[in-house]
Amino acid sequence: MLAELYFKRHPRHPGFWKMLAVATCVALLGCLQAQELQGHVSIILLGATGDLARKYLWQGLFQLYLDEAGKGHSFSFHGAALTTTKQGQEIMAKVLESLSCPEDVAPGRCAELKDQFQGLSRYRQLKTPEDYAALSEDVEALVRHEGRREAGRLFYFSVPPFAYADIARSINSSCRPGPGAWLRVVLEKPFGHDHRSAQQLATELGSFFQEEEMYRVDHYLGKQAVAQILPFRDQNRKALDGLWNRHHVERVEIIMKETVDAEGRTSFYEEYGVIRDVLQNHLTEVLTLVAMELPYNASSAEAVLQHKLQAFRALRGLRSASAVLGQYRAYGAQVRRELHKPDSFHSLTPTFAGILVHVDNLRWEGVPFILMSGKALDERVGYVRILFKNRAFCAQSQKDWVTARSPCLPQQVIFYIGHGELGAPAVLVSRSLFKPTLPSKSWKEVGGRPGLRLFGRPLSDYYAYSPVREQDAYATLISHIFHGRKGSFVTTETLLASWAFWTPLLDSLSREVPRVYPGGAENGHLLDFEFTGSQLAFCQQQVAQLVRGPGSAPMPRDFQVLRATYRESPLVAAWPEELIAKLASDIEAAAVQAVRRFGQFHLALSGGSSPIVLFQQLATGHYGFPWARTHLWLVDERCVPLWDPESNFQGLQTHLLQHVRVPHYNVHPMPVHLHQRLCAEQDQGAQAYAEQISALVTNGSFDLVLLGMGPDGHTASLFPQSPAGLDGEQLVVLTESPSKPHHRMSLSLPLINRARKVAVLVMGRLKREITMLVSRVGHEPKKWPISGVLPGSGQLVWYMDYEAFLG
Repeated sequence: MLAELYFKRHPRHPGFWKMLAVATCVALLGCLQAQELQGHVSIILLGATGDLARKYLWQGLFQLYLDEAGKGHSFSFHGAALTTTKQGQEIMAKVLESLSCPEDVAPGRCAELKDQFQGLSRYRQLKTPEDYAALSEDVEALVRHEGRREAGRLFYFSVPPFAYADIARSINSSCRPGPGAWLRVVLEKPFGHDHRSAQQLATELGSFFQEEEMYRVDHYLGKQAVAQILPFRDQNRKALDGLWNRHHVERVEIIMKETVDAEGRTSFYEEYGVIRDVLQNHLTEVLTLVAMELPYNASSAEAVLQHKLQAFRALRGLRSASAVLGQYRAYGAQVRRELHKPDSFHSLTPTFAGILVHVDNLRWEGVPFILMSGKALDERVGYVRILFKNRAFCAQSQKDWVTARSPCLPQQVIFYIGHGELGAPAVLVSRSLFKPTLPSKSWKEVGGRPGLRLFGRPLSDYYAYSPVREQDAYATLISHIFHGRKGSFVTTETLLASWAFWTPLLDSLSREVPRVYPGGAENGHLLDFEFTGSQLAFCQQQVAQLVRGPGSAPMPRDFQVLRATYRESPLVAAWPEELIAKLASDIEAAAVQAVRRFGQFHLALSGGSSPIVLFQQLATGHYGFPWARTHLWLVDERCVPLWDPESNFQGLQTHLLQHVRVPHYNVHPMPVHLHQRLCAEQDQGAQAYAEQISALVTNGSFDLVLLGMGPDGHTASLFPQSPAGLDGEQLVVLTESPSKPHHRMSLSLPLINRARKVAVLVMGRLKREITMLVSRVGHEPKKWPISGVLPGSGQLVWYMDYEAFLG
């Protein structure tokens, strides 16, 4: 346009065409120089002779070379391992010979490219820092010989995590590229065994590398259907904005099933199991992609990261009742054989797990997310299925429904990761929902296949799309690493957030006995499970495998609820499940009676871990509870903001309040956070709570107070070394705890003893010692605050499980 304008204004200017020619040459020369300046890239594959490298990584590196050859960079590929040079060269030669080209590359051209790649690839043994220094010198010599600058070095750690630190130290000290060149370090899972070990590994690696230099690979993020989740949500915002929420989504299923077992890998599996191997990483990453709020710029890696972290913060904590576990029958024998265990050894490692996850935010409140994976199952398949609620009723019979478009048909969006009946990646959307938009250059619409049914419907019921060209996940991720695209990788923040979510569940399941299943098609319905509220359970009761004989140990179901006395007050003792059911029924009975007599029920609840199962029982199993007439108070509170995970109110909100209909003005959290300060004396929060109680609770007498008992004999937040609240006229006091957070607010002992009924819940083997001690002491609240609990005109009832009562 500028040239045309110039020519019109200066049609006879003699130097115009000469100037234009010079400008064009300068521009072309600049392009060539820029291309030349792209420089040399060295790729070092550590563990180059291992299984992962042989199966996927060398092929992925070859694909990178096919994609980038001739675009300005020069390459060298260094296979490295502890294997001797001769043996390593032999293994590498076989691997490189087996490499293949995409179907659209002619055989002759493929052979030529393979020869080039093989010529650029060499093997070397890397053991010591001196070996790494020698590698660095060789790379620098090669760059000088080419007359280029060094663009960067890429180290791919295809080695066990225990070797990371030594290798990282050697790279950092002896093999970093010079100024102006980049360093990229690629790490393979597992990234730790729990939150503590992951934090330790992250800290160690962080002492050698910057966060932007590290690429943690979760190969699931390179699978085409998974990589399409965020772009799909972004490109179909208009259609999904009103649908992608709790009002319309019935549930989300994130599934990875395998037919193979763990034979040959039992040493790894015994340490990690199915939850650490698959759910904590692959399926959790997919969960965040589905559940996270969609950023305005979905292609911004930083925006996606922040929204993922928000999703992690909204995840409801898991407990043992959120999971069902299984183990295929042959696993135990495989472990004993491969790990040389005695015949008496029985593994508790799960090879199957189903987990129920809830996301506690406005978008997803109440929507179940089901994560499931296992080995030795009936089929190999992976998918993400978003099933929508269907409120339609069709008056006509099904034979008269308009094919695939009836509002009564199931409505779902499915990201089909691969394998299974379809045999390939796909994105499926029910035709009764909307016609989706996908990038036409990389995804194509596919027609129906006669006889093929997916999730109960023929393929023709869906708008179905598959990739124009299928790509291996590792090849995709290696390309992203080369180009510095960090959005497809696990950051330190998301890694630690995931482990923080999963570690408590793993700890609680460490002694859980998994259900044994035969494997394959013989599993039948043995692994089917159902969910109610926040709990999962197998649909079928497993047939007992042991027949109890004379003198054999009693099982929990052999005991019923035991009624006795403890400290001259009624005692209810039972196994945990029966105990919680009994306590919940007693609380409901007290509530019904109070509402009948006084029109309302004032219930004061303690925090801690023991009441959580009680809250969940009340939320899911007591539909006759008069919640609309119930006032909920806190017995004690930690001096943290109410939204803090350690807040007792937050636990009450998560496990009870969000599941029942209590009027918000009947919920009375302790005012520990006033004027941007926590439990400051001058804010008079304790006095304010006492005044609120006096105004609403007749005579300050709660209808029921629920307490616990700590291992040191404390109750509420009344501690032996903090005499505040044990006597006197104060109704609510500030106290000091020996454990963090130290500052607490608590109802006083005199106020607790005004209650019409006090229930003390004591659970777990760790409480056995204090239970025995308190049974023998008198009224000594300054030593054991729990001994001072004795309602003046009310009733005290102790609720203990057998582990606390009998040991």
